[in-house]
This record gives sequence, C-alpha cells and structure tokens, in this order.
Amino acid sequence: MDHTEAADDDHVYLSLTEEHDGADARWAFGTGFTDPLHGVDTELPDGVDAAELAAVCLALGDDALVSAQRLAEWCTRAPELEEEVALANIGLDLLGQARMLYARCGQVDGTGRGEDAYAYFRDPADFRNVALAELPNGDFAFSVTRLLVLAAWRLALLGRLATGPDPVLAAIAAKAVPELTYHRQYAADWVVRLGDGTEESHRRMRAALEDLAPYVEEILAATAAAKSAAGSAAGSAEIGTAVREETLGVLHQVLTAAGLELPARPTAPYRGRSGEHTDHLAPLLEELQSVARAHPEATW
Repeated sequence: MDHTEAADDDHVYLSLTEEHDGADARWAFGTGFTDPLHGVDTELPDGVDAAELAAVCLALGDDALVSAQRLAEWCTRAPELEEEVALANIGLDLLGQARMLYARCGQVDGTGRGEDAYAYFRDPADFRNVALAELPNGDFAFSVTRLLVLAAWRLALLGRLATGPDPVLAAIAAKAVPELTYHRQYAADWVVRLGDGTEESHRRMRAALEDLAPYVEEILAATAAAKSAAGSAAGSAEIGTAVREETLGVLHQVLTAAGLELPARPTAPYRGRSGEHTDHLAPLLEELQSVARAHPEATW
C-alpha cells in the first residue's frame, strides 16, 4: 500500500461517507439522525385552534430554551467531567426541542417567524417559560432537583401530546419522549444519591426542595398545554389532572427513596406563563441573545 492509499484509508471525512453494511453507523456522528418531522403534514387540522396551538408551542419552547441555557452554565463548573458532559447533552436535547417548537409556532401564529426570532429577538416580558426554569443554578442539588421536577412534568405532558390532534406537535413530542425519559432518570438517580447520601448532601437536598417548592404549583397548573393535547375543552380537565397526578406520583416515589419530601410552601407570586418573571430572566437572556442582537444579519 502506498502512502496515498494509506492516507485515503485514514481520512476521517472519507470514512464518514462509506457504506456500513446498510446500517446507519457513522461512528463520528452517532446514529438516529432521521428528521422527526420528515413527511409530517404541516396543515392545521380541523378543530385545532391556531392561537392556542401557537401558545402551547411557545410556552414549551421557552421552557426548553431557558432550561437549556441554565444547563449550559454548568460547563466547566460541574462536580465531575462525566456530569458536565451529561448536563450539556441534556441541554442540547432541550435546545433541539425548543427549535422545533418555535418553528411550529411560527407556522401557526400567522407571523412566519423563524426559531431565531423567538429565541433571540424577544424581550423578557414576551417569554412564557415557567419561573422555576429561570432561577439561578445555585447548588448542584438544586439544579438536579429542578431538572427532576421539570422532566417529570414535561414527560407526563409530552407523552400525551404525542397522540394529540396536531401532527407536527405530536411528532415533536414523540421525538422528545425518550430524551425526557433519560433526563428524568438522570435527575432521579442524583436526587436519591444525594438525599440518601451523607449528612451534608441530605442537608443540601432539603435546602433545594425548600427553594423550589414555591414554584412547583405553577408547573402543575399549566393547563393550556393540556387543552391542546385533548383537542377540546371537555377533555382538557382530564388530561390536566392526569399530568398533575403523574408528576406528583413520580416526585413522591423519588423523594421517598431519597428520604425526602416536598415541603408545603406558599406559591411564589411569579406567573411566567403570563410574562411575570423573576429578576433572573433578563440577565439570562442578555447573555443568550448578545451575539445575535449585536450582529442581527450575521450568517455562519
């Protein structure tokens, strides 16, 4: 074999174009890159309210985007390298969900806006994420407990949206379900590990639950998304109740295994779904949006 042939065989980019026995196994890219929305009919189905569907997509997209930004802040700060990679990957999953949800929102709200317009060119009062997502990371115990709450609720809801009336939102939800299943399991493992660990880790978990307890009710009461999942006002109450019960059931199971419980605390005054946010969202968005706003016409 001459030098040229050896170089070709070792060329990483050429190897990526090779056939692999018919399997999608390009080692450097991973697998599972089928577009989840390929072939999905984007027409609005009869009986689905466009404004309501857009509101659902926007709220779920904002939850995902803001959560992804908070998880990204753990890069270079996580307690172990493996956890840093895991948190970054969870954040990327949520970022992918946000992009598809924003795209669907732009299709049905009549504006035709793209994902960047929703992510980078709205002010804090225009965001509809729940307040819990925007709180500062603080202790690692707080971040994994928050992740458990958000993932448990989001999985309970999107599992039902996967069979909802809008085919695009259903496809997005179906793509997200396995991702959220991993997010919930990852967070649950850490909550049990810390809660059932040392005296210090248990103390920190209790402090985390004290801090996030006032924000849980806003998530459980997010019934607008449930209404879209049902496709009718009559079914929305049943789905809202089912999502609430499933979320609380998961939290109870995990916290019991960790020797913890969710304390009863007065509900925080913020209503993120109505644009009433904490003071923490504005600086988060300022950093997230800084490059896009400084160079609004830039392309990569």
